[in-house]
Amino acid sequence: MLFDMDGTLVDSERLWDVALAELAETYGGRLSAEARRAIVGTGMADSMRILHDDLGQPHRDPVASAEWINRRILELFRTGLQWRPGALALLAAVRAAQVPTALVTSSGRALVEIALDTLGRDSFDVVVCGDEVEATKPHPEPYLTAARLLGVPIDRCVAIEDSATGVASAVAAGAAVLAVPAEVPIAPRDGVHQVESLLAADLELLAALLAARTAA
Repeated sequence: MLFDMDGTLVDSERLWDVALAELAETYGGRLSAEARRAIVGTGMADSMRILHDDLGQPHRDPVASAEWINRRILELFRTGLQWRPGALALLAAVRAAQVPTALVTSSGRALVEIALDTLGRDSFDVVVCGDEVEATKPHPEPYLTAARLLGVPIDRCVAIEDSATGVASAVAAGAAVLAVPAEVPIAPRDGVHQVESLLAADLELLAALLAARTAA
């Protein structure tokens, strides 16, 4: 099992809303709804590029902006991180079934370490962070890396994602994909099963997704 983090397991996108809006205000602007939607699921470098372009300030230093966001989001994660509906129960069921499990996120290691205080450090056999791979989502590398570290063929893995960017990464890697849109709708596509929330997901559904792939 390959779990995305932000918006999939934890309701962190609202915290990113706060940090991104505050940074835009610091720069004398306001982040548009379109730009915020485009940021969902992207790595930090792309997120800062989108924010700067949206504000009409492409000259801004993306490294400095990323450092500001990281400092603020670390503060917010320490006090406001909550589970997405159904996520805790599904993760517990997967672990109880002794299924090899990875966390695959575009967030950096420092942020993930704080999130693991909520998610549980024993909840994952492998953790792949956005600053630990050469290419972030939508590139397939994060999911391919997780499968390799787990020692499981990627075509025997189910990836759970909440964003189009993450879905694209998992599909390109070759995993079966369960999409759980949170902030932004995800267009239907072949090989991707969608549910409204993880309250509708269980071990039987995950097994069925792999079985359907084998049958195909």
